[in-house]
Formats: sequence, structure tokens, C-alpha cells
Amino acid sequence: MNLREQLIYKKRIVIKVGTSSLTYPNGKLNFQRIEMLAKVLAEIQADGREVILVSSGAMAVGSGRLGLKERPTDLAGKQALAALGQAELIRIYQKFFDDYHQIVAQVLLTKDGLIRKEQRINAQNTINMLLSMKIIPIINENDTVSTEEIEFGDNDTLSAYVAVLSNADLLVLLSDIDGMYSADPKKDANASIIPEINSITGEIEKMATGAGSSFGTGGMATKVSAARECLKNCIDTIIANGSNPEVIKDILDGKVLGTLFTANKLESK
Repeated sequence: MNLREQLIYKKRIVIKVGTSSLTYPNGKLNFQRIEMLAKVLAEIQADGREVILVSSGAMAVGSGRLGLKERPTDLAGKQALAALGQAELIRIYQKFFDDYHQIVAQVLLTKDGLIRKEQRINAQNTINMLLSMKIIPIINENDTVSTEEIEFGDNDTLSAYVAVLSNADLLVLLSDIDGMYSADPKKDANASIIPEINSITGEIEKMATGAGSSFGTGGMATKVSAARECLKNCIDTIIANGSNPEVIKDILDGKVLGTLFTANKLESK
């Protein structure tokens, strides 16, 4: 059995979806894609797996409500936008998940809430209880109070923390990129996707360049950093294109898509 086929047996899956996977290039929400994501995750959950969704997009939603083309640059503006957008985003998710008879719950986390022991245990217990009730936790950062993270944070990093916190088997990072390339495909016509990475070397880190969209915060560097955190805890990570949420099912069926950062520890888990 190869490493991809082993993904078939992953049970607890953390799926991070980036802003670019939920919106059009102009920043407006792609409702069709969000509905498809809800459908796919509901089907995966119904198939007996446990699903945790880490979702970006709150600020993009807030921007859309206010007709903004770009996010504010000041802290107060970002926090206000997050407060507006988060409420709307969870409403949208609930509407689409209801269509597929899947209950979801909102969980907002802060960095210190994952570092401090008592708060970390409480968050862990909440997530485990929701999963035991067959409820999909939808997790985002509590941007309205997390001043350090709203300025420098990203949901790639958050999703890695959540994967470790929940003792997940797999982290799937969905964005607008197909995977980790051997070089910048915009500059090098010979660049190709690296299907598997077993260790994050200095060379891999140098490849991890690029920036996110005007509405997102992540790039390849943050995804590689998230994969490194997961590898330290024997959690495999996939970077894949989220333009079609069905890719999640294909990954869990063992198809070779995106880049697999493998801890190669399935047999011992």
C-alpha cells in the first residue's frame, strides 16, 4: 500500500479552506462553491469520518456587505469587519449545511486559548464533544479580540494548531494553488508539482514563496509552516486546489492530487 492509499483510512480530518476558495477574484462570495463544500463535507461526515472545518472568509464577507474592494489597514477597521463578517459567514454555512441535514457549530479560538493549558483543554473537550455528537465544528480565529493574530496571523497556522489539538489524522489545506511547485510556475514553464515531501528542508523553504490574494493572508510559506507543525506531531498534510471541493473526496480516495507532506506514521496511529 502506497502513501496515498493510506489516506483512505484517515478518520479525523481537519479541512482548512482559504478565502480564495470561497470567493471570486473580485472578493465577492462564491455561493455555489460554498454550497458544494457543505455537500462534500456532509457526505464525508455521513461516511463515518470526523470533519473539522477551519474557514477563512469572514473579512471578505464583511467587505462584501460594506462594498469594500480591499480590507481596512487599521486594527479597529479589521476588527469591526471581522465582527460583521463572522456572523454572516456562519449564517451562510448553516443555511447550506441544513440543506444536507448536517448540524454545524461555530468555535472561535485565540492563540493564547491554544497555548494556555486550561483553555486548551476546554477547547479540546468542546471539539471532541461536538465530534462525538456528529456535529461539524466550524473554526475561525476570534479576530475581534485577538489583536496580535489579526495583525500577523493566518488560518494555515490556526488549522495546524487545531489538527494537533484535536489529534487529527490529516490536515487538508485548500487554496487557489494546485500544490507545492518545484519553482514559481508563473516564472518557470518547467515548474512541476511535488507530489510528496517527507521532510521540510532549507530547499523546500526557499521554494515556499508568494503571497495570498488581497482578501486573504496566507501564502505557500504559511502552508509549509503549517505542514511542519503537523509533521512534528505525526499528522499528514495535503496542499491542494479548492476550486472544486470534490477534490477532498478524491484525496480521501487515495488519488494523487496536490502535495502530500507525510509523517508516514499511519501504522502506529
